[in-house]
Amino acid sequence: MLEALGIAEQPEAVYRLLLERPGCGPAELAERLGRTEPEVREALARLADLGLVRVDAATGTAEPFTPDVGFSFLLSRAEAELGRSRRRFEQAGRAVAGILASYGDRPGAGVRHDLVDRITGLDQVRERLEDLAANARTECLSLLTGGAQLPDTMDASRPLDRLALERGVRIRSIYQESFRNDPPTVDYVRWYRDLGGEARTMPVVPMLMVVVDREAALVPVDPADGRAGALEVRSPGLVHALVVLFDRLWEAGTPFGESPRRDEHDLSPQERELLLLLGIGCTDDVAARRLGVSLRTVRRMNAELMNRLGARSRFEAGVRAAKEGWL
Repeated sequence: MLEALGIAEQPEAVYRLLLERPGCGPAELAERLGRTEPEVREALARLADLGLVRVDAATGTAEPFTPDVGFSFLLSRAEAELGRSRRRFEQAGRAVAGILASYGDRPGAGVRHDLVDRITGLDQVRERLEDLAANARTECLSLLTGGAQLPDTMDASRPLDRLALERGVRIRSIYQESFRNDPPTVDYVRWYRDLGGEARTMPVVPMLMVVVDREAALVPVDPADGRAGALEVRSPGLVHALVVLFDRLWEAGTPFGESPRRDEHDLSPQERELLLLLGIGCTDDVAARRLGVSLRTVRRMNAELMNRLGARSRFEAGVRAAKEGWL
């Protein structure tokens, strides 16, 4: 259960027993767990490396540290690594989109329908999306940017979603966290989830994307301009790369219906993302667009963060956030 924190099954069993019987030696632990003594000693060494136990070198007995101290550090480290991985995959997603756009612009690229086909016009893109969804056999994966979804888009998706789910297609979607502020979108996602669909949220979704049956993917020609059309990708290597991107973002997302988990500094994922955006020099306008919220919301969040940090300016807030380990 604690593999995500670097604790395998055997060290976890040893640690749980130590919490019940602190001061046990390797021989007693091995007997109670039905393990060999070398296996227990190896598990204790791993727990000591993680800062969860203190092992007496002379006697071999072990005392567990207070769990809230040890696990707070491990959770903080895991969340930091998750954040780094997510940002790497966001960058990879944008890089893949750029490569696809360059390929789609090459003369004659569009005629290779087995690899990449450029679709121009929003109506044509929507029709192709509906066609792919209607013919999905096993799976549909979607990245959805911008928070609130357009009413006509949701209306068009409802019958397609229902039919796909009824024939056993697994549908997973990642929404931008700000969609929670739009009741119609929340109602739609709740309806879709009740039918068997799955949804998660993230503070920032890197680009629009739909992957069907792990065989075809639609991505924007220009992630910053939806009017530029889309690229339909059928190259197995590129589609696989996009599926890997989706899976990593899915692992980092918050399941719909659950509150985004706050970290040890009581920061929500959205607040943490805002601090990162401001830390790399984004203006309030840019941060608002990336988070899919209003400028007013970003400024309110800024004010709340500055108040919590006891800062009188954004520069001072950045210094204090770094000093307190928020960044």
